This record gives sequence, structure tokens and C-alpha cells, in this order.
Amino acid sequence: MPAPASSRLVRAASLNDLLIYRLARVLATASTPVVRLCEGGFGITRREWRLLALLAEHGALQPSQLAEQAHLDRARTSRALSSLITKRLAGRVTVAEDRRRAQVSLTDAGRALHAQLFPQVVRINRELAATLDGGDLQRLETALERLEQQAERMLQRGGQPKADRRRGGRGRSPIE
Repeated sequence: MPAPASSRLVRAASLNDLLIYRLARVLATASTPVVRLCEGGFGITRREWRLLALLAEHGALQPSQLAEQAHLDRARTSRALSSLITKRLAGRVTVAEDRRRAQVSLTDAGRALHAQLFPQVVRINRELAATLDGGDLQRLETALERLEQQAERMLQRGGQPKADRRRGGRGRSPIE
């Protein structure tokens, strides 16, 4: 069922009416305790945590597969992986059949860090979710699944100019 046209998330008259902005605000605020835990307690960044958790969940992956799973570009994935390797939390092994390819996986230290950190992140997640009752949680889960699917369809459809973050855009005046 489509959102009612009267919903401020549909008619969006201000920044606070934009669904994407509101989701980003919730993410930024709610993820702060996780970032503080990762950086202050374990010496890893949020991005490194994401890759570490994905490797713990999926096992050895090629860097390009890891980038896809993490929804990160390959350059950011590569930098975070290099840092995890330097910290000896992950390792890279060349694939014997094709020496141009590599797989990354967690080291024993990486698995130990994940085993220590993950339950703490689960507690933070549980505390955030506790504000919603069972029905609200189920509706939110369904809504998030639908939003993720729609966002993926929109991404596949394309039609938007490619981002050029190195130059802060495409080098054009914002108003032409």
C-alpha cells in the first residue's frame, strides 16, 4: 500500500521531512555508542568493524566481494582492509589457481576481537530496539526490507550522474 499523500515523508516541505535525512540522523545518533566502543575500546574504526563483522559472518572473501557485502567502494574497502591487516586482525592470501586474485579472512586475533565486540554491539542494538513493542518491531522490519528493495531497484535503474568526490562534484556551478 503506497504512503498516504498527506504524509510529510511524501510531501516533504523541509529537510526534516525527508525520509533519507531522518534515517541518516537516526543512524548517526544511534551508531555513536558503537563508534565510541570500536575506536575507544578496541582501536578500530566503524568501517573496519563492518568488514571484520562481515568476514566473521561469511568467512574468507575476495576484496571485491567484501566491498559489495559492505556496500562500500573498492578504494574504501582496500584502505580499511589494509588497516585490519596491519593490525593483524585479517590476512590476505593469494588464490593458487589465479595469482591475480586474493582472499581475505580473519586471523585468530580478528575472530577473538569479534567474539568480544559483537555481544556489546548486540546490547546497544537491543537497547535501541527496546523502545518499540513487538508489533512496531515487526512493522519496522517489514518496512526496512521494502525500503532496501526499493533503494536497490532505484540504484539499478540508474540515471543519476556519477559522483566525483575528489572534486566535490562534477565541477559545475550548483546553479546553471
